Amino acid sequence: MDFQSIALPSELRYQLLFSGCKYKFNFSTNQNISLKNLLYFCISFNSTMNLIIDIGNTRIKTAVFKDSTILFQNTFLQEKFLPSIKVILKKYAIIDVIISSVSLLKTDYLIFLQENLRVFILDYSSKLPFINQYKTPKSLGVDRIALIAAAVHIYPNKNVLVFDAGTCVTCDFVNSKREYLGGSISPGIEMRYKALNFYTANLPKLSFVDDIPPVGNSTENAIHLGVLNGMIQEIEGIIRQYKDTYKKLTIVLTGGDTIFLAKNLKSTIFANPNFLLEGLNSILTYNKDE
Repeated sequence: MDFQSIALPSELRYQLLFSGCKYKFNFSTNQNISLKNLLYFCISFNSTMNLIIDIGNTRIKTAVFKDSTILFQNTFLQEKFLPSIKVILKKYAIIDVIISSVSLLKTDYLIFLQENLRVFILDYSSKLPFINQYKTPKSLGVDRIALIAAAVHIYPNKNVLVFDAGTCVTCDFVNSKREYLGGSISPGIEMRYKALNFYTANLPKLSFVDDIPPVGNSTENAIHLGVLNGMIQEIEGIIRQYKDTYKKLTIVLTGGDTIFLAKNLKSTIFANPNFLLEGLNSILTYNKDE
């Protein structure tokens, strides 16, 4: 018989149809089948979509993946969480979600997700597609974990150096054997501007400019040149250090300052603003396949 003939609530019948479920079922078991599991069963025939939720201190990034392709992205404030997620769930047939969070997710938000989806929360103890040799794994940020996962997924069997240029600039290295060895953390561009103002009596608080002054011929230009050129030279120096040991090195740049840095770095790099999201998707897929 067709699933539409089953005495299901109208809302569930709608979700099954919406997911594209057109299969016929012959139930010959005495066991009760939960409505939620039936929905998962139907959707799984037609969709491998994953929902990615990356929770920052103030903003939340979301993405919907079909296999390795991003179908949808959005960024919103934490207070917009429930309405934003509900819009996504109405538009896409999703059963699995991964949550990466540097801050706590509100309990009612988590309950909502658990009631509607299969939830995977990323932390240091999660099963990962690489060998973690970090000496303090409990303190390794989930964002850095996701970046390394993306590196081994997109560039398998290669030495990969990943720079994430945001509030902080993180550098993470994984070798061709999928061994994550560690990296570095330093202040990002905005933090450097703020520090010069906060820790001195007379230096002004400046904001990022896209063009680097050729000469620091004023206090403002000197600050811009010091912050921006200092950031560029730091990254170039780290790249040279790794190349001294690893001749074949793939370099990836991601994060909020990707565009500015990509056009000013002389080293050959792959700029990918979605690298972290792709890493989270690969971790979720890896755990589903296990």
